[in-house]
Amino acid sequence: MRISKRELEGRAEALSRRLVSCSLCPNDCAVDRWADERGRCNLGTSARVASFGPHFGEEPALVGSAGSGTIFFSGCNLACLYCQNWTISQEREGADVGEEELAGMLLRVQRMGCANANLVTPTPHAASIARALASAVEAGFDLPIVWNCGGYESVEVLRALDGVVDVYMPDLKYGDDDVGRRLSGIPDYVRRSQAALREMHRQVGDLVMDADGIARRGLLVRHLVLPNGLAGTDRVVRFLAREISPDTYVNLMDQYRPCYRATERPELGRRITPEEYAAAKALAKRAGLHRFA
Repeated sequence: MRISKRELEGRAEALSRRLVSCSLCPNDCAVDRWADERGRCNLGTSARVASFGPHFGEEPALVGSAGSGTIFFSGCNLACLYCQNWTISQEREGADVGEEELAGMLLRVQRMGCANANLVTPTPHAASIARALASAVEAGFDLPIVWNCGGYESVEVLRALDGVVDVYMPDLKYGDDDVGRRLSGIPDYVRRSQAALREMHRQVGDLVMDADGIARRGLLVRHLVLPNGLAGTDRVVRFLAREISPDTYVNLMDQYRPCYRATERPELGRRITPEEYAAAKALAKRAGLHRFA
C-alpha cells in the first residue's frame, strides 16, 4: 500500500459518499444505495461475494506457486449478452458480506500464500473494498492488489484508487461503440474504457514482474476475441500500442463460447476459429505489441 492507513480511510469515506447518488461507474445511475435503491448493478451497500480462494486459471504472471487469491464479487456494471460468468455477474449468485468479513477474506488468501489479492468485478463494490482494505491493512495485510474489471470505469473513482491498486487488469472489449451498445448495453464503452486505461497506465505503468515472473505492479490488459471480428481487435490493439504503450502486457483470449443470451445474436452463435485467433494475434504484433500472456 503506497498511501497511509489514514489516507486510505479518507478515500473509503469519499467512495462511500458516492453511493448516496451512485456514481461509482460511468452508468451514473444516481440511485441512493444507502436507501436500498438499486441501479444497473442491482447491488446495495454491502459487498456481495460468490467465492474466494486460490485460483490457478489466471495469467501465469498472477498465479505463482500458490495461486492468485481471487475474490469473485457478484453483480456487474455491464450487461454482456455472452457473459461467461453470468450466474455471478447477472444473477448475483453469492452472499452479502460486511467489511470485516471481507477484510478476513483478504487476510485469509494472504495466509494461504497467494501471490496477490485478485478482486474480480470490483467496480460496484469499490466503497466496500476500500473500507475492508483499511481494516485488513491494520491487521497486517500487504499483498499486491489486482483490480480485475470490465474496463467500464470512472476516471474519478480510479483516481481514488491511486496508491491502493498495484496491478490493473481490465478487459478491453470493443473497438466500436455500436457493438458495445448491442452486446453489452453500454452506449459509450470505447471512450470510457480508453480514458480508464490511460488513467490506469498513468498510475502504475507497464507491467513489472519479479525474478520469479510474478506481477508486482503495472497494467495487464485482457481482450476476448469474438467471432466475426465483432470485438474490433484491430482498433483495440492499435489503441494499446499507440496511445498506451507498445510494451503493454496483453492476454488475447481465445476461449469465447456461446453462453447466457448469446444465441439472441446469430453472429455470437459459435466459437472463434483458429484462423480468427491467428489473425487477431497477427494484428497485435503488426500494431507493435510484443508482450503476450
